[in-house]
Amino acid sequence: MECKTRLTERLGIQYPIIQGGLAYLAYSDLAAAVSEAGGLGQLTAMTCESTAALQNEIDLTRKQTHRPFGVNFAIGNQGRPYEDLLQTAIDAEVPVISITGGNPQPLLQRIQGTGIKTLVLVASKRQAVKAESLGADAVMVVGQEGGGHLGRHDIGTMVMVPSVVEAVDIPVAASGGIGDGHGLMAALALGADGVEMGTRFIATQECLAHEAYKQHILGANADETVIIKKSLGAPARALANEWTDRILSIEQNSGTYEDLKDLISGYANKRYIHDGYGEEGFGWAGQIAGRIHDIPTVQSLINRVITEAEDIRQRWV
Repeated sequence: MECKTRLTERLGIQYPIIQGGLAYLAYSDLAAAVSEAGGLGQLTAMTCESTAALQNEIDLTRKQTHRPFGVNFAIGNQGRPYEDLLQTAIDAEVPVISITGGNPQPLLQRIQGTGIKTLVLVASKRQAVKAESLGADAVMVVGQEGGGHLGRHDIGTMVMVPSVVEAVDIPVAASGGIGDGHGLMAALALGADGVEMGTRFIATQECLAHEAYKQHILGANADETVIIKKSLGAPARALANEWTDRILSIEQNSGTYEDLKDLISGYANKRYIHDGYGEEGFGWAGQIAGRIHDIPTVQSLINRVITEAEDIRQRWV
């Protein structure tokens, strides 16, 4: 299936499929595999320990693929300076930089004039319009079905995407509840130019997530995820387990950030996703987990998505 859209043309990719930033998981093996398979793979910058570590991931990615890839900067509530990491990505002349969380303006200003394409993750029409006004090349709009950090308004992908499409002139990628060819075609039908998938790429062979995390995704129903951190103004969707039960209990009893900080820390996240301690941490996942039933290679996954999409398109003719 040939699937040219404004997004593929702007980013120089074969298929309109973007891999999510995936904190602590989006490293060279996964990013390169996605790009080699025709999508846009991404590295995670803010969970690299140093600028040297990020440079190493960029170098390793380039050894595995000559196709475009991105570097994601998740700047919301990180409490960590990003300036040196951003300069590393700029100096390396990476093809794409994406920005999630926080105010994208300082980063977009730094990138302006470099020739690097920019993507901004948004969770509202207002944010999309602002990103366009700041010079973003495209936006990724996430609905409440998504995993990880979401918008503060409980608006689903089906409603959010066409609202954003109507509000901006730049390409739009739909995110949240998408993990197969059905989701891709639905996004295109809503007016989007492609999709971003996060949870689906965790359950692939190239992702370094612990097998227990992948199996939890495979075994989860669509209703077995929960929104945590909503009381802190930073709602995010994770797989339900005893750890998230503790978090929600504290939130429901007016707990403060100090009460929650150890439970929602990056350390607690890594204990789960890297070490596999299922009841000693948490893992992000969207509602699409209920439709994920295997752990294929990235190439097999993207081939399947495109084949499914083509089958649907043939039925539409």
